[in-house]
Amino acid sequence: MQLKSIKQTSKEILTMIWNDEHVSSFSTNYLREHCPCAGCKGETVLFQTYIPEKKEPLPGHSEVKSISPVGSYAIKILWGDGHDMGLYTFDYLREICSCEKCSDSREK
Repeated sequence: MQLKSIKQTSKEILTMIWNDEHVSSFSTNYLREHCPCAGCKGETVLFQTYIPEKKEPLPGHSEVKSISPVGSYAIKILWGDGHDMGLYTFDYLREICSCEKCSDSREK
């Protein structure tokens, strides 16, 4: 899946248009809560699972400062609190799309 374009349509909404013309709109808070980095989501290494402890959000937690492409497969978001470790792959973004069409297809 390839991302055709991405733009911040409001302070709290990122809209992505895919090469198949599907449109995904994400709240910045939703994207931050779904940060895929090990520090936010956890990870498993050599059968040992690391689950990060929950922290209180810092100011700017879900404010987008910048979005950078990573190769032709992901984007990296710099958040207002300085966090920038998550690589949001295009496949992952499409997987977490919460539009009705994507939600219905996951339920089947």
